[in-house]
Amino acid sequence: MSDLLEALRGTVPADRIVTDPDVISSYTHDEAAWAPYGTPAALVRAGSTGDVRDVVAACAERGVPLVPRGAGTGVSGGANALDGCVLLSLEAMDAIVEINAEERLAVVQPGVVNDALRQACAERGLWYPPDPSSAPWSTIGGNVATNAGGLCCVKYGVTRDYVLAVEAVVGRGEVVRLGRRTAKGVAGYDLCGLMVGSEGTLGVITEVTVRLRGARAPERTVVGYFDTLQAAGEAVGAITAAGIVPSALELVDRHVLEAVDAWRNMGLSADANVLLLGRTDVPGEAGDAEAAAMVRLFEEAGATWSARSSDEAEAEALFSARKLSHQALERLGTLLTEDVCVPRGLLPEMLTRVEATAARNDVHIANVAHAGDGNLHPLIVTPPGDDGARVRAQRAFDEIIADAIALGGTVSGEHGIGLLKRRGLRDEVSPAVIALHHAVKDALDPAGIFNPGKVIGTP
Repeated sequence: MSDLLEALRGTVPADRIVTDPDVISSYTHDEAAWAPYGTPAALVRAGSTGDVRDVVAACAERGVPLVPRGAGTGVSGGANALDGCVLLSLEAMDAIVEINAEERLAVVQPGVVNDALRQACAERGLWYPPDPSSAPWSTIGGNVATNAGGLCCVKYGVTRDYVLAVEAVVGRGEVVRLGRRTAKGVAGYDLCGLMVGSEGTLGVITEVTVRLRGARAPERTVVGYFDTLQAAGEAVGAITAAGIVPSALELVDRHVLEAVDAWRNMGLSADANVLLLGRTDVPGEAGDAEAAAMVRLFEEAGATWSARSSDEAEAEALFSARKLSHQALERLGTLLTEDVCVPRGLLPEMLTRVEATAARNDVHIANVAHAGDGNLHPLIVTPPGDDGARVRAQRAFDEIIADAIALGGTVSGEHGIGLLKRRGLRDEVSPAVIALHHAVKDALDPAGIFNPGKVIGTP
């Protein structure tokens, strides 16, 4: 390791190499509850593609594990350190290189915060749609690494749908450009798409070119109160069956609203066990008709109250509460965050199974969901220091994954596999498919240094 540090100091600016244990400790793990992490040998805060290339080359030559990380907002353990690894932080590479209104694209470094890009685009009448709840803190590099989604992905897609090209450092330090800037292009294999969602296991992304949209019309918000998760799920199914594609359709239960109220005193606790928050951005009379149709479908599914919101401030507060759910619930104890996705028509059944899992394991589960695309985030809250509750929570976590797979769903809709869902991935896909994953990794990472052990584990 002293040889590695000496090599790094010969190529990387000295102020970018950190060996102070107290500083390094704040970079050693993401927000995944109980996911293991080790003690790194060093931290490098890269400032350029050249820095990344030099670090990769030095680690590859010596067989030292390299763990890339962004803001550390992940909840699957994908950015967790390994013993003796080099942690490679991309946070300082935070330049918006280009926003091209004519071509409707932006070029950014991986450390750019999602909301910063969205704001810069908005100032030019453009829109970058992917909007994870962590958008005020998470970085584009991390969003690409996990193929992040968000509230509007029900209509506008996830990060992969917007990544046109990446620059990445792969192999033993080769810098490659994958993808294109053109609106269309099918030259060769889609290696750019392969990097999206790879969680740093195939290389280190150092620049991203993303597709942009024009600014959209103002949204109309519909709110529905329901007594049960089952009834709310039926409403979602009715909207899907009617062919309506809302710009957002979010489920929030009473536990979440009460936690947000206790934290922020927003006065949002509703006279219902479950809320559905729907939005449409269809302009003009067609948008009014779509909002009215959602109100009607909510009512037909058993809503105790439903209406189009006439108070935009209140509507924004409700969606803010949805985005604050994770932080609010963390104040109540350790939070184990689920992220499963099922066919939309089976959402009511999956929600019913989540309730049964909570009762069977005697755990407190608060529910939020990107209901419009079947992506659920059951949030399992456990009292600090309660080992029995921890065991029950982890059992419930595994049971929710098993139920999602049994219903034809997937173990992760947008948070990634990391460490927490490796077993779930192996339950979801066949051994032959896992072998294909390993073959791809071996080809792009011949030295075996990129975030080893994550996602697919070891052969």
